[in-house]
Amino acid sequence: MNSMNNGMGPVEHGTRNLLIQARLKRRYFTEKVFQLLGILAIVTAMAMLGVLFVTIIGKGYRAFQQTFIRLEVFFDRVEIDPLGTGERDVLSRADYGLLVKNAMRDVFPYVTERREKRELYAVVSSGAAFQLREMVMSDPGIIGSRQAVWVLADDDVDMYIKGVFEEGGGRLSERQVLWVQDLMSRGDLRKRLNTAFFTKGDSREPELAGIGGAVVGSLYTMTVTLLLSFPLGVATAVYLEEFAPRNFFTDIIEVNINNLAAVPSIVFGLLGLAVYLNFFGLPRSAPLVGGLVLTLMTLPTIIIASRASLQAVPPSIRQGALGVGASQMQSVLHHVLPLALPGMLTGTIIGMARALGETAPLLMIGMVAFIVDIPAGIMDKATVLPVQIYLWADSPERAFLERTSAAIIVLLAFLLLMNGLAVVLRKKFEQRW
Repeated sequence: MNSMNNGMGPVEHGTRNLLIQARLKRRYFTEKVFQLLGILAIVTAMAMLGVLFVTIIGKGYRAFQQTFIRLEVFFDRVEIDPLGTGERDVLSRADYGLLVKNAMRDVFPYVTERREKRELYAVVSSGAAFQLREMVMSDPGIIGSRQAVWVLADDDVDMYIKGVFEEGGGRLSERQVLWVQDLMSRGDLRKRLNTAFFTKGDSREPELAGIGGAVVGSLYTMTVTLLLSFPLGVATAVYLEEFAPRNFFTDIIEVNINNLAAVPSIVFGLLGLAVYLNFFGLPRSAPLVGGLVLTLMTLPTIIIASRASLQAVPPSIRQGALGVGASQMQSVLHHVLPLALPGMLTGTIIGMARALGETAPLLMIGMVAFIVDIPAGIMDKATVLPVQIYLWADSPERAFLERTSAAIIVLLAFLLLMNGLAVVLRKKFEQRW
């Protein structure tokens, strides 16, 4: 009867139902295909991310261990303090490398030829002499005694022990391989935790190189960036969102802020080079300049995130505060800002995480310099972790490859920690209305 009323017979009505069912099937099929494509995209991204992590960790985990050689070192008073004055300048200038050579000759007394001696001495790192010097400077009472000291092995020996040189000894000669195997059989050669990797600065020798200076430089740079970008970004967002009139001038400011968020980071480096270094004359490679440059780069991100957090606060909060007699300033400071602060902190942490991984703007202001000492302040010359990775990646020594990967692991750990902190803050303080 309904079919008759609609002007369609049973045949047309059945045909229409079939068409509707066919369209529904196509729609459901399309939705399933879309879901499968989304799942495939996620699986592909996770697989590629897994390959990245496996590759980096597979190459970098070895750097957290270092090969050491046990030597019986005689701290000869004649070589260290011949006059017996005990003055620190005299102790500091002593030839500690000779003590290492004497200890190596005691282990292998049959090595007598000059060429063989040079190969024997090359088994031990050049940093062994500095290690003995630090021991004497911290405890002069060991002068005249014989001490068992675990000294650093050369980077080629370290690569051989770690199995990087699978065939032969790599850059080691046949004699050096035999000496290394002899030390292993005696138990005088073993791998230990590479604490110097976390506490020392950069070095030309891979076994002496560490990320301590770069980590401290990154800490100073990020501190300057946070202290400048967070209050400036939040204040700008509050003014634009809560107090600024809507006119052509504020529209221009908003457009410029949005455009600055998409500007390549190297442009900020050029700006820092032209303004902070050439115009104001600030020192090159200083964390202060690096923090100022990263502040310029981070500000747009913080402002945009802070404005979005302020917009998410319901208007009823403002109206309720104004209704009980609060001024607009009191309404913003005591009611709106506390509710928007979690989102602001999340945006700030994400912006800081981006700044932590930046290299290009810092290269432009000279933070690519070879820095051995750990900086003591924001005005000292320093480098940062991404730049340190860049420098090591360009080094020809095979041992720097694993240190590059290890430094990337540390950098990724910091980035994951910062992003995880942002997620925790959002989950903990987020309020729904």
